[in-house]
Amino acid sequence: MRGPEGAPLVLFYGDFACPHCAVAQAKLAEHEVRVAFRHFALKAKHPRAVPLAHAAEAAALQGAFWVFHDALYADQGRLDDPHLWDRARAAGLDIDRFDQDRRSPPVADRVARDVSDAMRAGVVATPTLVVGGELHSGASMGAFGFRKRSY
Repeated sequence: MRGPEGAPLVLFYGDFACPHCAVAQAKLAEHEVRVAFRHFALKAKHPRAVPLAHAAEAAALQGAFWVFHDALYADQGRLDDPHLWDRARAAGLDIDRFDQDRRSPPVADRVARDVSDAMRAGVVATPTLVVGGELHSGASMGAFGFRKRSY
């Protein structure tokens, strides 16, 4: 999680290949909230979604999830493997460990668990935010002018 302790919690279900998620992340940065990111990476929607989620979790194992997260959303035009290593180097990661971790079963399990949890919670699109127990989803949501669906 990141953001001030005690700030309203936003659970963000996203996909690093989703342009609407990048916009939503930028909008969230304008508000004083505490964000918990969860993967809703579906290969059928964005072919690079799952490998990107694995890369972000591999970065997390070296304490650089948010740095990697921000770098992925900042430049979605470069999401192929060579650019992942560039981002990993820029974040100061051990590249061999990064590559090994992103291909590891525990990382795959972590991402799959997020997707499974998202589906159980009723997430069907990215981005989806859970704020105060309400789901706010889809590209049409503005900065907290969301379409609302309680669960």
